[in-house]
Amino acid sequence: MASMTLTEMRYITALDKTRHFGKAADQCHVSQPTLSVAIKKVEQQIGAPLFERGASEIRTTPLGEQIVTQIKRVLDEALRLEEIATQSRDPLKGPLRVGVIYTIAPYLLPALIPVLHKLAPDMPLFLREDFTANLIPMLREGELDVIVLALPVDAPGVVTQRVYEEPFRVVVPAGHEWANRKSIGNDELDGQNLLLLGSGNCFRDQVLEACPRLQKAEGLSGSLEGSSLETIRHMVASGAGIAVMPSSAADPLVDREPMVKVLPFTGETKKPGGNINAEAVGRTVGLAWRATFPRPKAVDAVRQAILACQLPGVSKAH
Repeated sequence: MASMTLTEMRYITALDKTRHFGKAADQCHVSQPTLSVAIKKVEQQIGAPLFERGASEIRTTPLGEQIVTQIKRVLDEALRLEEIATQSRDPLKGPLRVGVIYTIAPYLLPALIPVLHKLAPDMPLFLREDFTANLIPMLREGELDVIVLALPVDAPGVVTQRVYEEPFRVVVPAGHEWANRKSIGNDELDGQNLLLLGSGNCFRDQVLEACPRLQKAEGLSGSLEGSSLETIRHMVASGAGIAVMPSSAADPLVDREPMVKVLPFTGETKKPGGNINAEAVGRTVGLAWRATFPRPKAVDAVRQAILACQLPGVSKAH
């Protein structure tokens, strides 16, 4: 049989991953007929089908599974070769594929893009917003170069760097009984109509982790879910409940959203000697990239640009 091209290999792994011709074509940035014809050509060359085509789903055949396993190894080695070749070039030239989690992207990207363009004008960005659970595999497989996300994360072959600390705020309707409070403690939210992001969003997990009493079955009895922080903000303004939000999303509301109040969010911590202090509850935001990624100066440029954005409420991580 004729040699399989890297492009055809990518089509096959995309179809194996998505089990859908349309989704695989979108992932590969080609039309569905282009992808379908290419895979059919490979199957004809092999003399056997790689996929079972059903009315409602696509399944990889046993032969297809074996071939996909080998293809992934070849693509991984091809990526390594590409990265080795890149080492000899200017690390601030050429595209940089950046992933950003949903609860950071809307507040960071509008400021980051022009700042990074000034630092590295020959390094165009290709951006992807998604959940951490989806971005990490894309990073490891070479579909992304660097990710902006909440730390910590633990993934083989991936290194991370802290960039900034971001405190959380409690956002309440302007007429809420807490509206004139100076701060809200992390042990006060149970029993409230708390608005949370849906399951699978790491920010939801961070809020629940910061509030141990919410982790009990009765702690979330009055909670509601929103699909995004902006949806939740509108729900708070309408009086539907209260919410915990990162400062980059919450602090600008002080001047532009009269229907809500933004309050510091604190948690108690024990100090040496038994003293208890109230400290801000928040998250650490950082960068993640492959340990083999040959353009560390590009990652450093992203870090510098993020810090130059001076997002509301955040402080440089040490």
